[in-house]
Amino acid sequence: MEQKKLAIIATKGSLDWAYPPFILASTAAALGYETQIFFTFYGLQLLKKKLSLEVTPLGNPGMPMPMGMDKWFPVLGMTLPGMQGMMTSMMKKKMQSKGVASVEELRELCQEAEVKLIACQMTVDLFDMETSEFIDGVDYAGAAAFFEFAGESDICLYI
Repeated sequence: MEQKKLAIIATKGSLDWAYPPFILASTAAALGYETQIFFTFYGLQLLKKKLSLEVTPLGNPGMPMPMGMDKWFPVLGMTLPGMQGMMTSMMKKKMQSKGVASVEELRELCQEAEVKLIACQMTVDLFDMETSEFIDGVDYAGAAAFFEFAGESDICLYI
C-alpha cells in the first residue's frame, strides 16, 4: 500500500495561525503520512529562527474574549496601543496553562518527524528576506515544485 500524503499551504504569520499547520502536520506524520508544508507570504514568519508572533482580535470575530469582553468592550478599543501585546500575552498564558506545546516545540516536532518545510522562494525574494533568518532544514522552492507533491496528495489544506 502506498504511503498517504498531506500537503499544507501556510499563509498566515500570527500566533493563532501558527498552530494549525504544525499540529496537523505533526499529527499526520505520526499517523504515517508523508507531509509537506509550503510557507508563503506571511506564513514565512513561522520559519524564522527568532519568532515574534502576535495575535490580534481585530478582524477576528470568532476569537473568544476573556471576561466576556466581546459583549461589553467596544471593537474600537482593540485598536488602543498595547492591546495586541496584551492579547498575545493572554493567549500564550492560556496555551501554557492548558499544556499546549509552544510553536517552537511543534515546529521541532515536525522536523523530527521528517515533515518537509518549504519556503516559497518567490516570496523570500519578494520580501528581501535572508535565508539566514530561517531555521536550519528548510527547503526553498517555487509553487510548481510544491504542486508536484500536492497534486499527488490525499489531503491538501490551505491555512
